[in-house]
Amino acid sequence: MYIIATYNQIASKGLDCFARERFEVGSGLTSPDGILVRSYKILPENLDPNLKALARAGAGVDKICVDDCTNRGIVVFNTPGANANSVKELTMLGLLLSTRGVIKGARFLEELKATTQDPTEISKTVEQEKKRFAGNEIKGKTLGIVGLGAIGSLVADMALSMGMSVLGYDPGLSVESAWRLSNQIQKMDNLPSLLGKADFVTLHLPMLEATKDLINKDSIQFFKKGAVLLNFSREGIVDNEAVLKALKAGILSRFISDFPTPNLMGREDTIFMPHIGASTQEAEENCAIMASKQLIDFLENGNIVNSVNFPQLYLERLSQHRIVFANKNIPNMLGQVLPILAESNLNVLDMLNKSRGEIAYSVIDVESSIPKETIDKIKGIEGILSARAL
Repeated sequence: MYIIATYNQIASKGLDCFARERFEVGSGLTSPDGILVRSYKILPENLDPNLKALARAGAGVDKICVDDCTNRGIVVFNTPGANANSVKELTMLGLLLSTRGVIKGARFLEELKATTQDPTEISKTVEQEKKRFAGNEIKGKTLGIVGLGAIGSLVADMALSMGMSVLGYDPGLSVESAWRLSNQIQKMDNLPSLLGKADFVTLHLPMLEATKDLINKDSIQFFKKGAVLLNFSREGIVDNEAVLKALKAGILSRFISDFPTPNLMGREDTIFMPHIGASTQEAEENCAIMASKQLIDFLENGNIVNSVNFPQLYLERLSQHRIVFANKNIPNMLGQVLPILAESNLNVLDMLNKSRGEIAYSVIDVESSIPKETIDKIKGIEGILSARAL
């Protein structure tokens, strides 16, 4: 029986993935094998000695102590792409709100209703005042997308379908992501080139040390005058003080963000949303299902898909008996493990070993049952971070 502790409320469709005869799932459970989390901050003190894996029902893992997990052999999963459509649609809303007087117009109508209930008077006043809320179309304008992963690629397709020209920049673009991109996207070699040509710039990047304050007082100087900046990615990617100065100077005409900050809230040239990019029923369910399935497959089969700190590794089972172990990526680790298997008369049927940075991970299928002493000996090897028999 595996114990899965939940932090935050997890969509029921995700929790339904766990077979109750093999998993105990709930909040407040102690000594968990796995953790399911949405936005809860995971600190080193939350890492129980029995913990083997942690899955976040979402993409960003900046609230999780990933380095501490890695050092303890704990796999951290996320769910890239599961909420991509939800964020894409909110980005489109942000684009449209930035160019049309929808919010001002709605406020005007609320104020008008408070002064008169006469339909004729309301109609007359609306016709007189509607010019105050005129805007612009996005068709024919240029959208610059910084980050062309699961969300950025969907935003690009959406913008193209709306008649926009699309520029894209992503120095870390994976081969898989590149295959998804339309050939109508003009790839830019650097960020300043994109900023100087785009009428709208939208950010779709993970929060990393390299992306922290990517939009700052220096990069803002490259923006096309009067451009609109949208951030539905991570708050820390934008230096909000630099944005405030850019708005006051007219370098930026609008800032639309899912991350409200006091120094910018209440301004006529900003629109904030209460961090609702992934807050749709569909996105929450997709993320929960994806996170749950990844956690189940790892705990039961040792396979790793969508980990942020371990190599991706999948091996079809050839046996009911499997050994998995994580270790520091140093020479001769397998050379120390395999003799232990031979001493235990365990015949290897199949195996797979992969590394990622300073971490390596192995899955070995053997022909017969695995004595506890064998796992204990593997754990005793210097450099081994975790080992299990499945």
